[in-house]
Amino acid sequence: MAKAGSRKIANYGDRFKANVRTQGEGAPMTIAFWCVFVAVLLPYICFGIARNRGRGPSGDRLRDNRNPRDFPNRIEGLAKRAWDAQLNAFEALPGFAAAVIIAHLVHAPQNQIDVLASVWVLARIAHVAFYLTDKDKLRTSAQLVSLACVLGLFVAAGLS
Repeated sequence: MAKAGSRKIANYGDRFKANVRTQGEGAPMTIAFWCVFVAVLLPYICFGIARNRGRGPSGDRLRDNRNPRDFPNRIEGLAKRAWDAQLNAFEALPGFAAAVIIAHLVHAPQNQIDVLASVWVLARIAHVAFYLTDKDKLRTSAQLVSLACVLGLFVAAGLS
């Protein structure tokens, strides 16, 4: 009985070793990995919009590096929506990145991973656009599409 269990662990270890790259070996960046890169940049783009649009009545920038935490309390309109989009983009990032990495580790079909990751990025870009233009129902729809993509990545991983 102990032998069968240890054999199972040994087989899992062999499968894990097959996933680990050694120095000198390389694999190309997949479309899904590039999508994770875009996902990492997205909140910073939103922050840039908030920072550049957050101006007071006299036209001076409201962001003060001596008191940066107060910035969101002093902005409104487009700058505030960009700030909120930035926060939401940061919130959505970990689940998406984890789903892509897990799907890769368990060797889910690469075309499924790439399609779901690409749709996620398009949905999140649409989410930001809808946030900035204050279209709440479309924003929610885009967020649901991106959530469905993350769930799809986990299902693809689970079925492989």
